[in-house]
Amino acid sequence: MLREHARDKVPGSDICEKHGIAVTNFYAWQKLFADNGPAAFICNDKRRKDATDVKDQPIADLQAKLQRNHEVLSELMEEHVQLKKARGEL
Repeated sequence: MLREHARDKVPGSDICEKHGIAVTNFYAWQKLFADNGPAAFICNDKRRKDATDVKDQPIADLQAKLQRNHEVLSELMEEHVQLKKARGEL
């Protein structure tokens, strides 16, 4: 509808009547597109990647935290075994 209005120079009121929408909605959509139009032309792959990055970040953070926990636990277990050996318990 917006393209028809811009390219074919069809009055907004005619388009609204043809499609059964309120004129105020049409012009609100036109403003929204004018304000955010460039985002509509961003490659879908980039949008998808950005959305995936946002979702994957908490997972990556948790995985890094889990890795640190495993490292600390391994060090503690190693020290425990060494102490037991030193005391002759193993």
